[in-house]
Amino acid sequence: MDALIDLFTSFSGLLSLGIIGFILLMGGFITRMALRNMAEGK
Repeated sequence: MDALIDLFTSFSGLLSLGIIGFILLMGGFITRMALRNMAEGK
């Protein structure tokens, strides 16, 4: 439980959450772009 409190309250925890969110968004964007390009046959 202390780890969750530290994750949401400390600067390094919030920075980690931001990086995790960015990586998930970037992965979704790359996946969508790859699927679109495969459907077009490029």
